[in-house]
Amino acid sequence: MAIQPIDLQTLFTQIDKVGKTQAEQREGQAIQQSLQSIQMQKKNEIKNESVNEARDSGEGAERIKDKDKNPGSGGGEGEKKKREEDAEAPARPVIKDPSVGKIIDLSG
Repeated sequence: MAIQPIDLQTLFTQIDKVGKTQAEQREGQAIQQSLQSIQMQKKNEIKNESVNEARDSGEGAERIKDKDKNPGSGGGEGEKKKREEDAEAPARPVIKDPSVGKIIDLSG
């Protein structure tokens, strides 16, 4: 199938339209990429500015255990014996000095 001169005339008149459509496609892709990058930047800014909920640290070494919070739970034998000894020990007399807390030394 050979190309006739009349076909070339038709093709040459349509070349500018083909060029415009290809340029529009390239611009459309560039615009799409720029919009996506702007959206990603906004998401990252929101993510950086927001306060995230703390993750549960579990029962590892980084978790702080509060022994005074639940005195009856756990603790082992040694801690129970110590509590019993503290309860059985007689209260020591408290000696109060009348001059303590009344004199302020400003000389340093």
